[in-house]
Amino acid sequence: MKNTIGAVLLAAASFVALSSCTKDPLKDMTEDESRIYITNHDSTANFNSYKTYSIVDSVSLIDNNRFAGKEATSWDVAVIAAVQNALNARGFVKVDRTQSPNLGINISRIYSTTTSVVDLYDYWGGYGGYYDPYYWGYSGYGYYFPSTYGVYQSTEGALSIDVLDLKDASSSGNTIKGVWNGLVRGAGIFRSSNVQSQVQALFDQSPYLKTSR
Repeated sequence: MKNTIGAVLLAAASFVALSSCTKDPLKDMTEDESRIYITNHDSTANFNSYKTYSIVDSVSLIDNNRFAGKEATSWDVAVIAAVQNALNARGFVKVDRTQSPNLGINISRIYSTTTSVVDLYDYWGGYGGYYDPYYWGYSGYGYYFPSTYGVYQSTEGALSIDVLDLKDASSSGNTIKGVWNGLVRGAGIFRSSNVQSQVQALFDQSPYLKTSR
C-alpha cells in the first residue's frame, strides 16, 4: 500500500524529564504549541466510493504496544462525538455496525513509557566554585562531584483515529485495510477542552477525506 504522509508541526514535542528543575528550553511553550498532528492515508483509496460508516462506542487503551482494554470516559465520549460530527460534515452517513458500513472507525488512547538514565553531574554542568569554600576553612579549594546517575521514567500519550475499509474487506483475505489514520501527540491532548480543536486539526489537514451523497 502506498501511503502519503502529511504532518503539521506546531512545535517540537517536549522531552519530559525531571520537569520541576530541568534545563528545558521548551518549558515556556503552551500546550497548543507542543502538539503534533500527523495524518496518513492510502493514496489509492477513492474516498468518494465510501458512503457510510460505523464508529466504536468506546476507546481502546494501548499501553506500551499492548491492548489494555476499552473505556468510555467523558473524554472518550467527547472524542467519539467530535469524530462523528467531522465525518458527517464531510458527507458520510453513520449507520449501525450491523448494516454493513463502508468504513469502520476505531479510536485509541496510546501510552508509551520509557525509562532512561541521566548523568546528573554532566547534566548540571558541575558546581565547582559555586559555593563559598572559605566557610569550611579550605581557602583556595574548589568543588567537584563524582558522577551521579539518576533513573527517571516518562510517559507520552497520543490520540489515534483509524479509518478502515470494510466495504472491500471480504475480498482482501484475512486483513482489513486502513485507508486513513490521524495521530495527535504532545501536551494536554487528554483534556476535554482540547478535544474539538484536535479532531478538527486532523480533518483540516485531510481535505480529501470526504464523499458526496
